[in-house]
Amino acid sequence: SGACRSHSFHSDLLQVRSVRYSRFPLQPTENGERHLEVKLSEDGTEEFTDVEAEGSPSFRPAPQNYSRCSIAFLLLGTLCPFCRDFENPGCSAGSDKDMSLANSIFDEFKKLEMDPWTDIHDVQLPIPDSQNPNKVQFGSEDFSLTGYLAYSATDRVQGKLVYGNYGRKEDLDIVNKNKIELKGCVLLVRAGKISFAEQVANAADRGASAVLIYPDEADYNYVADTVLYGHVHLGSGDPYTPGFPSFNHTQFPPTRSSGLPKIPAQTLTRSVAVKLLQKIGGPEPDETSGFKGGFKQVSYRLGGVENITVEVNNKLVNKEIHNVFGVIKGFDDPDRYIVLGAQRDAWGSGYARATVGTSVLVQLAKAFREMVKNDGFRPRRSLVFASWSAGEYGSVGATEWLEVRTAYLLKGNACCVDSVLTCLICLMRPMTIDDPAYPFLAFSGIPSVSFHFIKPNVYTYYGTQLDTMDQLNYETNNQTNEITAIAAQFAGQMALHLVHDHLLSLDVNRYSKTLTKAVAGVYKHIRLLSQVGVFLTDLSPSWLNRARGSFQRAASNLYNDIANTNLDDKEACRILNNRIMMVEHSLLSPYVSPVKVPFRHLLFGRGSHTLASIAETTDVDELHTQLALATWNLQGCANAMVGNIWDLDEEI
Repeated sequence: SGACRSHSFHSDLLQVRSVRYSRFPLQPTENGERHLEVKLSEDGTEEFTDVEAEGSPSFRPAPQNYSRCSIAFLLLGTLCPFCRDFENPGCSAGSDKDMSLANSIFDEFKKLEMDPWTDIHDVQLPIPDSQNPNKVQFGSEDFSLTGYLAYSATDRVQGKLVYGNYGRKEDLDIVNKNKIELKGCVLLVRAGKISFAEQVANAADRGASAVLIYPDEADYNYVADTVLYGHVHLGSGDPYTPGFPSFNHTQFPPTRSSGLPKIPAQTLTRSVAVKLLQKIGGPEPDETSGFKGGFKQVSYRLGGVENITVEVNNKLVNKEIHNVFGVIKGFDDPDRYIVLGAQRDAWGSGYARATVGTSVLVQLAKAFREMVKNDGFRPRRSLVFASWSAGEYGSVGATEWLEVRTAYLLKGNACCVDSVLTCLICLMRPMTIDDPAYPFLAFSGIPSVSFHFIKPNVYTYYGTQLDTMDQLNYETNNQTNEITAIAAQFAGQMALHLVHDHLLSLDVNRYSKTLTKAVAGVYKHIRLLSQVGVFLTDLSPSWLNRARGSFQRAASNLYNDIANTNLDDKEACRILNNRIMMVEHSLLSPYVSPVKVPFRHLLFGRGSHTLASIAETTDVDELHTQLALATWNLQGCANAMVGNIWDLDEEI
């Protein structure tokens, strides 16, 4: 069933040490407010069953060594009217509306005595040129297009129109097997499965001259002329200052992110896509290929017959963007930070994308401040609330802030509040490049998690004018308010653990399965190369496997140390936390430049240094080099977990 279920949680009154916090049931109280309670089980894990989260494998509650978990319940009033306070359709990054909303959030933090501050960046953002719109010409028809893809190359190109399903590598392999030439073509793909940026990068790798992206009826329940917006930067932050912050006083030579596409890309409406597919020509794909979409009036032929012209005329504008922060300072370790963030800007209405997340962020700030001021709650670590701008352009605001302050933030960790949708299933999966918290993990090496509430076919209205309060209410069976409260509770409980527990709830042992799978992929790849006759002198993944063993032994020893430590000893816990926090950062490759390869994470980054890339490399010299570097990257991570230098694992 796609319907969202309402939740009611019940538990006995729990305590944080000697401080008692009351519970708040979902049913209406005497004053008409609704409150929500979430129970934590005795082993320290939340009893949530309907959340999908994305993040590093370590970001899950680790079993606690005390019998009764420490917890507090947050008072959360009705959020729907509060959401309306931050509803601001057309709040594009750097616009007057964006600045006005930033000021409102600043004022809220100031009222809460949270010492607010603003982080300002001067960035270059692409927008359509109203005097010279983007166009597609196919046969005798000309289409003037409204939607656009930020950071597309600007150009006018012509090529054979080819249909490539979702534009994944395996999809393009099928096109090639049907003897359709991809070099120089204009590739038509349907949105979904992977990001716009990945679709364009895959097409460019095969020599395509341009990419057109449309929402297929099989994946998106849109009206015919719904316009799509997005970005195609295979990275995050301002791509014109890669690896360093965008300030107007920054003295760096002009440079560009390696993730900027060199070919034009453009979105189409369904109605335009149907007209192209009806006349594309060429062979029909095999029934088992998965290329057939939901349009009954077309056969989804592969094309390669008819010419099409694509013209993209987007222009760059200089914009000043403001990130807004408030802080509740820690009482024991104020120099350790937990960051809760939410995107503020949006293309179109952006109700689920930005309004709900912003509302949850500010309401959580109120709840935590109330706990500190009136209930005697004393967080050990500092809790930073962040409202990001330019998130729609690829986490620009968050990344620019990280580029300034990564060194400070390595002592803390981030939890990113993402959009709130309907709820049905509970999953934990690796972050994708489009995730708001991805740069925290893959660029800065900070343990991070992003979550949202979904139903199986996912909320599909991001980046359109359909992302409205009415649409979200329809998708949630008019339970947006209750679900938003659940999301706030989930984020709040997670933040409570991280700011209050002596020991951080991060279990690095959970990386073992991910590492084993990645190393097995390298073994398989090298074995296959050998079987097809590739000469692999002195090339073996055994050293990488030994480094994996070192990592697992170090993780095991770390948790043995935890088991044998008095967790009431604050200094001992601080030392253990430092060892835990080093893991994610040590998985960033020290052998690549953050300017050229911003996402340096060995497992979840992007580039030739990653284990996933090594498992596909066919150049033997490159394979040899990257295998050696990855081995020492992983061994360095294992060493970082070791408490004493004389305990370093020498088995490699």
